[in-house]
Amino acid sequence: MEKFIVTGEVQLKGTIRTDGAKNAALPIMAASLLCRGQSIIHDVPCLRDISIMQDILTLLGAKITREKNTLVIDTTHIDKPEVPEHLMREMRASVFLMGPLLGRMRKVHLSYPGGCAIGPRPIDLHIKALEKMGAKVRECFGYIEMEAKALHGGDIYLDFPSVGATENTIMAAVLAAGTTIIRNAAREPEIYDLQSFLNKMGAKISGAGTDTIQIDGVRELRASEHTIIPDRIQAGTYLLAGAITAGDVVVKNILPDFLFSVINKLEEIGASIETGTDYIRVKAEKLRGVDIKTLPYPGFPTDLQAPMLSFLTIAQGTSVITETIFENRFKHVDELARMGAKVKVEGRTAVIRGVPKLTGAVVAAPDLRAGAALVLAALAAQGVSEVESVYHIDRGYDRIEEKLRTIGAQIVRINS
Repeated sequence: MEKFIVTGEVQLKGTIRTDGAKNAALPIMAASLLCRGQSIIHDVPCLRDISIMQDILTLLGAKITREKNTLVIDTTHIDKPEVPEHLMREMRASVFLMGPLLGRMRKVHLSYPGGCAIGPRPIDLHIKALEKMGAKVRECFGYIEMEAKALHGGDIYLDFPSVGATENTIMAAVLAAGTTIIRNAAREPEIYDLQSFLNKMGAKISGAGTDTIQIDGVRELRASEHTIIPDRIQAGTYLLAGAITAGDVVVKNILPDFLFSVINKLEEIGASIETGTDYIRVKAEKLRGVDIKTLPYPGFPTDLQAPMLSFLTIAQGTSVITETIFENRFKHVDELARMGAKVKVEGRTAVIRGVPKLTGAVVAAPDLRAGAALVLAALAAQGVSEVESVYHIDRGYDRIEEKLRTIGAQIVRINS
């Protein structure tokens, strides 16, 4: 087991670059199954979740090579519709394979997906949408079996704008006969990136980024080349790292429009923000508390709630965070209490009373985003902190300690 040793109270200054977005790369990797040939995907981060998806695609029959941050995925000889249970349980994003496998092979056999324990994330929306397109679904002993002799278009309304259900439906619909309309679709930028990739392959999709998406089915797709969009969650984390240390940080390889809600809150807190076409600069000194509610995009992202909560522990006054997406997203609060944070949680609401300083402590990352939050708290804390269970953090941040050191952080990775 590895852990981070962090010496706090160091102002971060300089320029840091974000990687390609994990949450865009994973469904795009899954979408490569929809055609035969070699898909070339650039700016794919080196993350644990990406490696698991590579392992799954390889077991399905794909041949994958990586050179730096470029993946070449040859799906010519895909011949298995079954995803091994041990890999499904490793990663929530394995659910993205339902749509592509059903679209290409007309059948799927897999277990329920795993991932971070941040609350129930039922896949009923995925199943209902695929059933409406002609899939026959059987659930038994923790497994899901789907089969469709022919998929057809449908008019599908999602009860909740689920990112995963939206993307799975798109991927199943591109090779279905007729037209599919997805209403109350999720609007996240990663969905627009999936649309861009599939359209390069010959799909006919419009409306991604809005709440209504139309997919006109085509007979076949061709392999293509694509560059993944920048990771807005990683970018937000680095902006908060600069702010929590009262630093001056420029985050590059970023699309500022995708982080409007975060920029807005940082300005409300008292940080100085400068934006360019592909960068955001943050400078922060005296900071005050704010109220935040997580919402589907373009609202404040649930994936940045934990890092923002860490930041607010040292902001003046009282802040309130309401989590509307996942019910178990305050698991880092007990760890922050070890560092002197004053946070009270009631249901899906956290009340944070700012303290002048946090103090170093031994803490453990309970999940991916909570782990990043604890790293931020350690950067601001007085003294030395140890952050354990960093394998969670590695699921979403490629060598976060190396990137943070480039802007002055005193953080090292060691074996426990």
